[in-house]
This record gives sequence, C-alpha cells and structure tokens, in this order.
Amino acid sequence: MSRSVAVRTKRIVDNNSDENDVTRGKSLKSTFPLPLPERSRVCGRVFVCGQGDVGQLGLGDDPSKFERKRPTLLEKVLNVVDIAAGGMHSLLLTLEGHVYSFGCNDEGALGRNGSEFIPSIINLPDKVVKISAGDSHSACLLEDGRVFGWGSFRDSHGNMGLTLQGNQPLPIDILPGESCCNIASGADHLVILSCVGQVYTIGCGEQGQLGRVSLRSASGDGRYGKTDLLTPRQVVIRRAKLIENIWATTYCTFLKESQTGNIWAFGLNNFKQLACSKDMSPITYPINTNLDHVLQIAGGQHHTMLLRDDGRVEVIGCKEYGRLGLRSIQQDVDTLTPITFLTKKSIIDISCGDAQSFALTSDGKLYAWGMGTNHQLGTGSEEDGLEPTLIESKQIVDKRIIKASIGVIPEALVDRALDGFKLGSNVLTTFSPAFTRKNVKLLINLCELIGRSTRETLINDSNFYINDKTGTTSSTTFDVISVEHITI
Repeated sequence: MSRSVAVRTKRIVDNNSDENDVTRGKSLKSTFPLPLPERSRVCGRVFVCGQGDVGQLGLGDDPSKFERKRPTLLEKVLNVVDIAAGGMHSLLLTLEGHVYSFGCNDEGALGRNGSEFIPSIINLPDKVVKISAGDSHSACLLEDGRVFGWGSFRDSHGNMGLTLQGNQPLPIDILPGESCCNIASGADHLVILSCVGQVYTIGCGEQGQLGRVSLRSASGDGRYGKTDLLTPRQVVIRRAKLIENIWATTYCTFLKESQTGNIWAFGLNNFKQLACSKDMSPITYPINTNLDHVLQIAGGQHHTMLLRDDGRVEVIGCKEYGRLGLRSIQQDVDTLTPITFLTKKSIIDISCGDAQSFALTSDGKLYAWGMGTNHQLGTGSEEDGLEPTLIESKQIVDKRIIKASIGVIPEALVDRALDGFKLGSNVLTTFSPAFTRKNVKLLINLCELIGRSTRETLINDSNFYINDKTGTTSSTTFDVISVEHITI
C-alpha cells in the first residue's frame, strides 16, 4: 500500500518578485496528501551503449570496452528496477533499494570513493525508491521521504558546488524536515516535490529553471550571492492548485497542477521548449502553458517531448540532428506537433538526451532518434536518426525493454561553449590552466562535433591539438576568447 503524509506547512517566505505570476507567501493548512512512491517490482538487466572512456558504461577499464555501438549487457548488477544517466556518470537502483554508481567522479557525482569503471554501491541511510542524475550531480528519494544528493551543480562560471559548503562527494540530506514524494534532475538543477504538493528547487538558475529568482540573482551577483541558488526554496505560484507531479529537462522545469491537470513551466524558451505562447526566453517565473491531459514530459537542451494520456507523442523545438523525429523538416517547430510514426505504437514512456529522443512501447520495444554521434542511439550507426528507429541487437532479441536513459552529449557543448571559443584556421591553441579529465573529454567532443567525424583529437599535458586523419596537423582549432566563461 502507498504511504501518505499530511502536515501543516510552515510559513513560506516568498523570494519572488514577478507580480504577474507569484504571490506573497502565506500560512496554509493542507490536507493534500501525495503518496510516497513505491519502488518498482519489475526487475531487469542493464544494457549500455555509446562512449565509456571515463567509466560511464560500467564495463571496466579495458580500453577495448570504451565504445559500444549496440546495447551490451552490464553483468555486474542484477535485479535493476530503475536507471539514470547523468552527464558522464550513471546510477542504477535495485529491487532491494540499493543504488550503484559508475563513471566520472571528478566532482563527486558517484557519491562514493573507489573505482569509476565498475558499478559500486553507495552508502545511504535508508532504502531508495527513486533516483535522478544531472550533469555532475545525483539525487535519490528514500523510503522515509527524505531526499539525499551529492556531487555539484555548474553555471557559466564553472563549478558552483552542491550547497554553500561546496561539492558534496558523499550523500547529504538536501531538504531536512520535509517529507517528499518526487525528484527530477535537469543538467544543473534539482526539483523536489513534497508530500503536500509544494515544489522546491536548487541549483543553477541562469536559464530560469529554478522558477523563483531573477536573472540578476541567478548570476550570483545579487545581494545574497549564491544563497538563493544553493538553498532549496519553494516555488510559489499565484492562483494555482497544489502540484502533483514534476519534470525537469536540461534547462526547463514543468509542474502538473492537481485537479485541473494544468502544466506550469519555467526555464529556457529560445526554441519554444516550454510550449507556451510567450515569445521570450528565459522565463524565470512559472507561467501557465494551458496544456492538459499530459502523462509525461521529457526534453533535451533545445527540444521538449510530451506523452499525452491517450498515447500521443508530441514534440516542439529545434530541428537539428533529427531530435524531433519529424524526418527532414526545414524549419524549427514552434507549436506542439505529433510524431505520426508513433501514432499507433502504444507508447507508454518517453525520455530524452540533449539531442536525442526515445519512446518505449507497451510491448517493450524501444525507438530512438536524434544525434547519433558516439553511438548513443544504440542503432549501431553514428548517423543522425531523422525518425524513430527500432533498436535491434542480438543482445536484446526476445527481451522486453522497461526503461531507457541517456546522458549528456557533445551537442550541448556547442551551445554552452560558444562564449568561450570561436572557430580559427590552422592555429595551434594551448589551454591553460589544465582541465580535469572530464573537461578535456568534453572539449574533445566539442571538436569532434564541429569537425564532424573527419578529425581526431590528441591531448598532451595541458595542450590541445587537432589532427585530421590524413596526417595534416593543426587543420582546425579554436582561438581562446575567455577560458573562464566556458561552461563544461
């Protein structure tokens, strides 16, 4: 049986200032109990594909296993009921309520010490019912309603820390004293839903994804520095019912209102990712999108995908790399558009990477489309998929897929690093200071994307070179404008 909690909420200090969307905090007496979720009882085996050179595939430190074009069995962990792929790390939740992590641990995203290449258990104070992962942070919801997190958030200046105390390499209680029922991670923000329908956010707010701070405050240059960002605080919405569900995409947050089913949204909207009529971006405070009958929302950096309660799948946003699944369209899509290919496929679950999309059918078939660089689509090809393509492999023949999750991909780096680089010509560039392994890998991916598979990259100490496969040196590189403004 699901457990529920009914509490008297504390007085809320309203730190919002937009007169159209938010109201002054006030005392509320609530008897609106949302149930604590129960851990799924459907177990599975984990398959991985794509790049794994910092351990994010969990296949060990043998270089021959660092790339997998098609789904490959991860043998180390059994009875897995949930998965979450972060920027360069991955989490697994087992039937017993244990969480395993593997991948890059430079900023504490694994929540433990030890090998990055082999899945290992995280020490937590209770069993876990849900997990989430962002670029460099991770979070979990415990059976008792507490939310624990670890790792770090990042903004345009670099590492922010997870809290005002900095990076958290081991799990900490994110919202002490609150009983919570849901969590969702964007790239660099975390959304928490309490059992009384209140929403809290923490992390980077530069794209409006926190829904409660101005752009000036989001820079950390405001009166209170980063206190408003790295302290979980409530998102207050004027004239709204209490919230019953939450979703986070790379830079956006979506909230589902109880009773009415209305969707409130805030965050980056440069490609109409919020599916709202306002022609502005970012949107820093909640707005009513007037969407309803929404079962699930997923999205990447520049696109959003909705699953309606009748099984329809709709998309909106940037067309590049085929991420919308609408074949060879010529323009970006600024209104929600159905993916006709999936109309009769009985879709029950959707998920997205920064420039990829996945749809799962009721009979366990998984379709993928979008950017295929580094084989992250699992189709065996690095070509972009312009429409949903069934993932097929000898490893998954006669197997029923129950969930898919994808981490960050190179496309994110193009948009997030353009403030730091511009294309040069036959220039040898030296980067200083030296980058962490994770940053170096991301710089490689950025160059691979722009060079589009015709070049290979070499790292030598703190220097960064590009050679093409014909042997020509320094064929293309980047002039450094301002290293400190690179967001990677």
